[in-house]
Amino acid sequence: MRYKSVVLSLICMLFTAHSALADKRVAFVVGNGAYKNVAQLPNPPIDAKAMAGVLRNVGFEVVEGVNLTRDKMTEKLLDFGKRAQGADVAVFYYAGHGIAISGTNYLLPIDADIKSEMDVKLGAAINIDLTLDQTMGDAKVKLVFPDACRDNPFAAKIKSTATRSVSVGQGLAEMKSGEGTLIAFATGPGQTALDGQEGTNSPFTRALIAHITEPGIEIQQAMTEVRAQVNEETSKGQLPWGHTNLIGSVYLNPAAKEPAKDAAPAAAGTAPGTAVASTGGSSSEVEVEFWRSVKDSNKPEELNAYLTSYPNGQFKALALARIAALENGPSTTTRNLTSGIDPATFTDEASQVTEDQIGLDKGQRRDVQRRLTGLGFDTKVTGAFNEDTRTVIKRWQAARGYPVSGYLNKLQHKALLTEIVSAAPTATNSGDDSEEKPARRVRQSSGGGGGGGGGGGGAPRRSGGDPGAFMGGMIGGMMGGMLRH
Repeated sequence: MRYKSVVLSLICMLFTAHSALADKRVAFVVGNGAYKNVAQLPNPPIDAKAMAGVLRNVGFEVVEGVNLTRDKMTEKLLDFGKRAQGADVAVFYYAGHGIAISGTNYLLPIDADIKSEMDVKLGAAINIDLTLDQTMGDAKVKLVFPDACRDNPFAAKIKSTATRSVSVGQGLAEMKSGEGTLIAFATGPGQTALDGQEGTNSPFTRALIAHITEPGIEIQQAMTEVRAQVNEETSKGQLPWGHTNLIGSVYLNPAAKEPAKDAAPAAAGTAPGTAVASTGGSSSEVEVEFWRSVKDSNKPEELNAYLTSYPNGQFKALALARIAALENGPSTTTRNLTSGIDPATFTDEASQVTEDQIGLDKGQRRDVQRRLTGLGFDTKVTGAFNEDTRTVIKRWQAARGYPVSGYLNKLQHKALLTEIVSAAPTATNSGDDSEEKPARRVRQSSGGGGGGGGGGGGAPRRSGGDPGAFMGGMIGGMMGGMLRH
């Protein structure tokens, strides 16, 4: 009898896992920060990677990108539109610049160069309403999270060239949700939201990743907690705003909430339209996999993503200790690994002048970028120290306990050359045409590097959907771009 009981339990577990995996959950996650024609935003790419990781951990197939041009963003939207057809739950998340023109909201690719209202309407920006309708219209439940209410960087230009009265908002305009949809803005209509301290998540995204996948929390209850956290964190300076027309309850992670012994099965009491997006494994297994993906990271934001998802997790102490080591100076282990380093390396400041004194040619700069990537500090190997490379150098300096400036001096350069990379550094991303492609990572045996978000998850589960139909729906928004080309 005991053997039969075990067999029956295993069969039930298999059917439960199959049911959870049968739910089709798709997400579009993009963070644009490296703008070419206006001030850059440091945090949206970090926000997007953290959000992508959180959604993947609860079973979402993620179409992901960072720092996308209009053409690249359109490609991602086409992909998302095909994958989201017939989805049980579809999530749309965007961090970066967004603008409102005459009551219509637009998202800005990094190559947007807007001088007039006509530029916007002819395709320099992405119409949110049209995009959501074309990509998510067929999904049963639609969750929209635009963290795009920063100051409108083109407002002055548009107003100065307008030949008639044009309403140009600083934040985004109000949007109404259709049936089965929840829209949550980082702040209220016409208001601006904070980007957050450089190198961290924005207040809105930090609250989202802390609450929307809490085990057993219904999404509207989670959004109440999101509003409360942002309101408190910003000293009432920012209050997220939303509009919902959901039918039934939506749980992104119900798996860890066990029913009472005498309770009926959850499916029996579920209201029509309820969406359940659960993981295929236990909450503990998901947490362990999450921790494994970030435990060796040199990026505090990736470790913080674990803490926000599991504030009382079993690896909390380890995560806090590693973050402290990265932010406050090198750990004992790091100092032992660099015991032959000149002590002045830890005190001498570096600047553009000290870097120029090294006299690095393009090949030597490429070697620096390869070594940083080999140590887990991903950057493109271009031979030019752009803003991305400067940010990576800062992270390396902080992890080693050197003065943080983003520039090198002779002592730091020498120290970098003495660090042991587990494999010989090879060229990665040597071109300039890979805006959303992360550099390949080579892990150290001692634990360098971290696990940021990857690309969208493989081939579509089904090929349904006519990309021509999608493009037809967006043709008005894209004509301007084609005319300019």
